[in-house]
Amino acid sequence: MIELREIIEGCKRKDRRHQDELYRRYSSMLFGLCLRYTKSREEAEDVLQEGMVKIFKSVGTYSMTNSFEGWMRRIVINTAITHYRKNLKHAYQEDIDDTPQTKYKEVDNYDSDFTQKELLGAINNLPNGYRMVFNMYVVEGYKHKEIAEMLKIDINTSKSQLSRAKKFLQRELEHLSKINM
Repeated sequence: MIELREIIEGCKRKDRRHQDELYRRYSSMLFGLCLRYTKSREEAEDVLQEGMVKIFKSVGTYSMTNSFEGWMRRIVINTAITHYRKNLKHAYQEDIDDTPQTKYKEVDNYDSDFTQKELLGAINNLPNGYRMVFNMYVVEGYKHKEIAEMLKIDINTSKSQLSRAKKFLQRELEHLSKINM
């Protein structure tokens, strides 16, 4: 088994064998990340491919002092954000002010356990802006200020989109819970 350091050094030399090994080791993890930020498998595949190209092109800038996996994740997330912004002008966007407010209801617990596929499906049903903010805040751990800067939106927009995403997901999961009864 090839050591990670050797793979990184090989990728810096543009050695195809080491690039293939890096892709083999990390593509499924990075693909899962892409799926959370896109609406379809095809779109996720495009983001993954573009992200891997960026990783291979910029591997020379990676310093061995930080987590390599974290470094790659950041590149792929930034690629997904760029993809989102690029396609924003082509997609129907629901203005956040036009979305009806629903009363948020605290639920102590659900009797139903949801599968990973059901949860991912519920997240993928979120409107694009909600999904981006939800993933960045809840899954990746970014702060609202960072999200606002990365998505070029107001910090309050980030907060309201997260709030509305949670309400949307709650409705989706309540619906799934009723179906699974």
